[in-house]
Amino acid sequence: MPKQLLHLVFGGRLTDPQSVEFKNVDALDIVGIFPDYEAALKAWKAASQRTVDDAHMRYFIVHLHRMLDPATDQVLHH
Repeated sequence: MPKQLLHLVFGGRLTDPQSVEFKNVDALDIVGIFPDYEAALKAWKAASQRTVDDAHMRYFIVHLHRMLDPATDQVLHH
């Protein structure tokens, strides 16, 4: 069984298409958490395609597995 590498897909309306600052954090679209990058990429593409004509809408993939320590299931502190 492949190693579980969790990814979060979410998006929302940006204050400026050149930034990553969201206009309204309360209105973020949380697409979901996925067990691997391939599944997250598929979900990201679908969400992005729905809003392709809106330059202020942007979706992201966050590599949650990079923030978690798989050996202990604890959040790593930076």
